[in-house]
Amino acid sequence: MTRIALLVSILALALNTHAAKKPNFLFVIADDLTHRDIGCYGGQAHTPNINRLAKEGMRFTRCFQAAPMCSPTRHNIYTGLYPVKSGAYPNHTFAKDGTKSVVHYLKRLGYRVGLSGKTHISPKTVFPFEYSGQKNPDMEYIDKMFAECAKSETPFCLFACSNEPHTPWNKGDRFRYPDDKIKLPPYFVDTPETRDAMARYLAEITYYDSQVGRLLDLLKKHDLDDNTMVVVVSEQGSAFPFGKWTCYDTGLQSACIVRWPGKVKPGAVSDAMIEYVDMLPTFVDAAGGKPAKVLDGKSFVPVLTGKKTTHKEHVYGIMTTRGIINGSDTFGIRSVRNERFKYIRNFTPEIPFRNACTKSKEFISWIKKGETGDNDAKDKVNRYRHRAGEELYAVADDWYEWKNLADNPKYAKVKAELSAKLDEWMKSQGDKGQQTEIEAYEHQGRNRNKKKNQQSRNKGKKRKNQKQE
Repeated sequence: MTRIALLVSILALALNTHAAKKPNFLFVIADDLTHRDIGCYGGQAHTPNINRLAKEGMRFTRCFQAAPMCSPTRHNIYTGLYPVKSGAYPNHTFAKDGTKSVVHYLKRLGYRVGLSGKTHISPKTVFPFEYSGQKNPDMEYIDKMFAECAKSETPFCLFACSNEPHTPWNKGDRFRYPDDKIKLPPYFVDTPETRDAMARYLAEITYYDSQVGRLLDLLKKHDLDDNTMVVVVSEQGSAFPFGKWTCYDTGLQSACIVRWPGKVKPGAVSDAMIEYVDMLPTFVDAAGGKPAKVLDGKSFVPVLTGKKTTHKEHVYGIMTTRGIINGSDTFGIRSVRNERFKYIRNFTPEIPFRNACTKSKEFISWIKKGETGDNDAKDKVNRYRHRAGEELYAVADDWYEWKNLADNPKYAKVKAELSAKLDEWMKSQGDKGQQTEIEAYEHQGRNRNKKKNQQSRNKGKKRKNQKQE
């Protein structure tokens, strides 16, 4: 072999090795953040790091999750399964034994898989992450992990899970957002308590943005930028009324920004409808694996790489109030959405809708303002507490889902089609509607632990009796 031929051969081998190098994954998630409040989504929160990331990657305008609460949402992401199928549908929940998670799928592809910060998942046999941090990402540990992976050339998948801007909204510079300068969403009631809470909430979004910035700096420090897919999301809506704990878009829609150098066009914006349940199969696909057929999600790598502009025709939602703080006993909600319309089904519209939000001083200030004769405040309080059995919204135009079209004959066909689609999805998930709501306690971790402890005590008594005999 000539010297030139040898050099060509070596170069080709090096190029092929580089091309075959598996990408790293950094998934950064907030906690109770309404997507519309982020700067690059038109919001007033100061989010320079997230905004910069959007310019370097792809910003999704239609990303959704299946449940507007922390625990089922995180199970949803890590398992690639919708909540009822995995068993993790109420809050403080757990996945069925034998369920596989992202850890299992990526470890077999050679990945080191870690979770730093907020967990809210169970059991550890389903989620055998490399854990670090408590409520927020442990930057020191992450720095060490990145250094080790860079040195050993081990691909990693890290979930950096923030606890911000979850209540009580006590981090960040609250005075950056003067009460009289804040713009309130049209579905809020304007009270001093609401403005004060909004200022503290916005400050905490900026605090979350600083966490995103530190993580990006750590990637750069270890020269990992070019081979890492970074995904930043906002999770469900905030703990203000009409967000978290509801199946409105404010509760279920998420910000989602993906930077993947060499694969994603910088500054791209996608209207493709994607779901959190699609994250796991997307990572497996990008890592060179084949997503398992049992997964409910599907890879959106073709959207990221520009080969496709659409992904899903329908996205789904589920809310279980049974077992949450101050929750209505059985106010189950299900929803289905396409590009233009959202259909919502409330199982027990005859009972009031309640949660932690309805006991907040902000909501109480809304009630008091309504009692003084303010009809706007009275209407918003009533809308939040009481729902019709069916709701239909033209979400393409009615962003805040304020005009219920469910009883409008003009939209009867649309409602019937979406209702049938929801029935089909529920059946595929083993979701029995109200019966599933009643069984929610059986799927909560604290009740599972009580049951296990009781079983252990019973076994202990049995052994003691056998010895006495």
